[in-house]
Amino acid sequence: MNIAFFLMPKSDVVHMSINSSMREALEKMEHHHYTAIPLIDDDGHYVGTLTEGDLLWGIKHRDLFSVTDLEQIPLDEVDRHFKHDAVSIYEDIQALLSLALQQNFVPVVDDNGIFIGIVTRKAVIEFFAEDYMNTYRLKSRSTDN
Repeated sequence: MNIAFFLMPKSDVVHMSINSSMREALEKMEHHHYTAIPLIDDDGHYVGTLTEGDLLWGIKHRDLFSVTDLEQIPLDEVDRHFKHDAVSIYEDIQALLSLALQQNFVPVVDDNGIFIGIVTRKAVIEFFAEDYMNTYRLKSRSTDN
């Protein structure tokens, strides 16, 4: 099994350009009901994850009180307080599991650091839960005989 098995491709992932504004990020996160989204640069490289907390701290530290003020602040000027590491599509599953323990989703990149999608913690848990339940059912059936 490899990381590609769990991959949600970039085309299905809500992500933003690092050059987007705080307002755009806030509106996109609100629209999709997300608390964090991956950020990419103009070349498609994963550069980090923006969280609601990052936006709130940015608003507080800049004394911004108007949504229109948020249009003037690009995301590359917003401090990110938690480093969401990415995993290479070619790494082993253990690298993915280690990150999934710490992050709700794990950004996935190719050999050049280009963002190609994410793996959600939910997808990993669902897979292993189903595998566990199937194994448990088989063991249960064999002890019933």
